[in-house]
Amino acid sequence: MKKIHSQDGTPIAFNQSGQGPAIILVLGAFNDQATGAPLAAHLSERFTVFNYDRRGRGDSGDTAPYAVDREIEDLAALIKEAGGSASVFGYSSGATLSLKAAARGLAITKLVLYEPPLIVDDSRPRPPQDLAAQISDLVLAGRRGEAVELFQTKGVGIPVEVVAQLRHAPFRPALENMAHTLVYEMTILGDMSVPTELVDSVTVPTLVMDGGDSPAFLRNGAQALVDALPNAQHCRLPGQTHDIVPAVMAPVLEEFFAG
Repeated sequence: MKKIHSQDGTPIAFNQSGQGPAIILVLGAFNDQATGAPLAAHLSERFTVFNYDRRGRGDSGDTAPYAVDREIEDLAALIKEAGGSASVFGYSSGATLSLKAAARGLAITKLVLYEPPLIVDDSRPRPPQDLAAQISDLVLAGRRGEAVELFQTKGVGIPVEVVAQLRHAPFRPALENMAHTLVYEMTILGDMSVPTELVDSVTVPTLVMDGGDSPAFLRNGAQALVDALPNAQHCRLPGQTHDIVPAVMAPVLEEFFAG
């Protein structure tokens, strides 16, 4: 475990593994370094992998007030630590964050985005405009479990009955520990539209990926993003869902990042 300090002084914790060109993993909601560790292990056979805790989770700090710009600065600090430039793998809301960082002009050499949650049709409803504020109110009131469930139903689109079944799952306490960061996720995602005001400036080679068994809105959003980006290609992983399966995903990433 290592730590660097972001521009605002927030400590950002990360693990570094392997040797070769640098790749930084930017993960999504409810994820910390543990989520990225299996993928990092696969990629570290050919690359130097930086697997970090986004601010507010794991061993990283969390300086108020939150802003998306602070998370972009966190990624910039990691790129500096990696030698001044790096490839980036963004997953879910972390993919949207990575896209915004690339649009800001960070020294990202190649970009892979796995299922950024974008809504481009009526395959699912958009989240309420005030969802971030609703989640924040619940967290401030100490109702973290309700905040988790609100994000799962209105943000992710998980059916209410499925969320109820997950209420006593062994991983539920870990989700509640990260409940405050769900405000950050919704701040990044907004209404989940394709950020058309940003995509024209993202000219780095980009691979947008989705799973063949993922919900239609994720697959449709991925295709719409590919169509909007100036230098992008699309890859659909047959039989895959929104989960990261390193044995399936790593070979595709290795080919793209090494090409």
